[in-house]
Amino acid sequence: MIKIYNKAYLEAFGKNLKRLRESKNLSQRELEDIAKISFSQIGRIERGEQNATISTLYALAKALEVSPAKLLTFDFKEK
Repeated sequence: MIKIYNKAYLEAFGKNLKRLRESKNLSQRELEDIAKISFSQIGRIERGEQNATISTLYALAKALEVSPAKLLTFDFKEK
């Protein structure tokens, strides 16, 4: 099995998640309650330390009341 991992992309995704969360005036704890995802996992995703699954992406999008595509729409330049 090949492990595909791009730290810079995960960090860019995390920044976008944080931006969307903050635009809704939600703390990580509040998002935890709505999305049913631990705040520590949310923090790891926002810092680019954890690769979110499709199910996690869906739960976060639903909790933030945005489409999953909105979570994946951000500027990213390959280095």
